[in-house]
Amino acid sequence: QAPVVESGGGVVQAGGSLRLSCVPAERGLKRFAIAWFREIPGKEREFVAGISWEGDSTDYADFVKGRFTISRDIVQNVVHLQMNSLEPEDTAVYYCAAASTGGSRLSEYPYWGQGTQVTVSS
Repeated sequence: QAPVVESGGGVVQAGGSLRLSCVPAERGLKRFAIAWFREIPGKEREFVAGISWEGDSTDYADFVKGRFTISRDIVQNVVHLQMNSLEPEDTAVYYCAAASTGGSRLSEYPYWGQGTQVTVSS
């Protein structure tokens, strides 16, 4: 099993919403920062949003500010990425990743999920 497990991807029309979920499956990752990255075909994997393990600090890529919200339920051990006003350009495989200190660079995250496909139709 992957150290973090994503769910919630799917197909949605432009302007619609989806909520992705990420569960740190390994016990040692419960106090790790969590981030979402995405990979659009033909492009490099890019940072989308991140949250501290306490849930009190968040960071967003400019292209999702005002549309996506990352949140964390410490008791339920789950991180959500609420995606609103989705655009066809948001179509990608979305990956959840965990790191002890967090950040926005891929190299900072040693633990990755297998990804979940999000497709936004026009």
